[in-house]
Amino acid sequence: MRKIIIFFLICLSFNFQYSSSMAYEEAPYNLVHSTDTYEIRHYKDRLVVEVVNKNDDNSFRKLFRYISGQNNKSEEIKMTVPVTQGEKDEGYYMQFYLPSKFTKDNAPLPNNPDIKISTIKEGHFAVIQYSGRASDNNYFKHRDILNQKLIEDNININGPAIRATYNGPFTLPMMRRNEAMFNVEWKKM
Repeated sequence: MRKIIIFFLICLSFNFQYSSSMAYEEAPYNLVHSTDTYEIRHYKDRLVVEVVNKNDDNSFRKLFRYISGQNNKSEEIKMTVPVTQGEKDEGYYMQFYLPSKFTKDNAPLPNNPDIKISTIKEGHFAVIQYSGRASDNNYFKHRDILNQKLIEDNININGPAIRATYNGPFTLPMMRRNEAMFNVEWKKM
């Protein structure tokens, strides 16, 4: 039993060391309101690469290839957070945020026609954070909690929920940061 505990502590300390050395650029925001359950953030325009599809599970792989150099400049691009997913009229999407040094004019163009460079327009987003696995059940549970709280607080939702994940697959579930968010109409309370 003692060996198991020692092994667990070594793994845990490695995970702390590994995750602190893997600091990724995050889309900046201003916190404009906070409750016990959620917060309202204001984001400026953000540049993303995205894949929209109806039944293809290769979105992450396609986006990862783009940032790994499969673009018109053969440029490797640093990973950023979060990775976002959601629904659009034409299907489901996955997005990688581009580092802040890029604009529409200087971002490498995708070689893959399934990948598009898009701008997420400035706006307010209601966000609930949670840890654990980024499973559908965990996400749906927190999305529904956030939705209910926004209804109770008379905050109008503009569109479907967004799933945001911040950690790689080897991060211990209790150390993971996940979010469910909605674009909202925000007026100071």
